[in-house]
Amino acid sequence: MEEKVIVKRPPKSPLLAGILSFFFPFGVGALYNRQIQKALVHLLAFSLLVTLLANGKGSPVFLGLFLAGFYFYQIIDSINVSSTINRRAIHSEEEEFTEDFSDAVKSGSIFWGIILIALGGIFLMANFNFLINYDTVFDFWPLIVIVIGIKLIADYYSRKKQEN
Repeated sequence: MEEKVIVKRPPKSPLLAGILSFFFPFGVGALYNRQIQKALVHLLAFSLLVTLLANGKGSPVFLGLFLAGFYFYQIIDSINVSSTINRRAIHSEEEEFTEDFSDAVKSGSIFWGIILIALGGIFLMANFNFLINYDTVFDFWPLIVIVIGIKLIADYYSRKKQEN
């Protein structure tokens, strides 16, 4: 018989979440709060904004303000989320979680791994002007949003199918 280990959720430090977000504005604060998907979105958004600014695409003033707004947003968000986690832990003593690694595999981590490898390969080929240039890549950036939407819809229907 397999035994599950029950571990109390440790409180998160809002100060540490803010410091991590301040020094590493590409999703480390969200990662500290165990928000993997949000950390991935922060990484993509930060990378896209910095790349657009570096390549001179769009208005530099607008992109600079947008980057600054995103920078401060992710710091404030990380602090608020860690405070919310702490409040829930204080008010609900029964809040526990079980570590079951099979759920991590079922949640689609293979899908996101393939997406990240493909994006990394595309950007690497664009860096060396091998079959792809950045103008072409940035013309197709909405495909990332479409893929994420398809993944969310597929997850919804698979959960709904499992519940029935």
